[in-house]
Amino acid sequence: MKFAKSQNDHYRDGITNAGIYHIRTSVLEGINNKIKVLKRVAYGYRDLDYFFLRIRSAFRGKFTPIPTIG
Repeated sequence: MKFAKSQNDHYRDGITNAGIYHIRTSVLEGINNKIKVLKRVAYGYRDLDYFFLRIRSAFRGKFTPIPTIG
């Protein structure tokens, strides 16, 4: 019983987000893959904000806005 309670605390955010954002795992894998490709292409960028701008532009209009860093 103690193990089940600790797992519930550990995964609470993930379970809640799965209920709020109905994104299938295949779509999520596609998003992660696209971000990995952008990361490989972005090797050497000096500005981290530009990298996040590229990610936002790749998924324009599909998700809620991502807060800026800094």
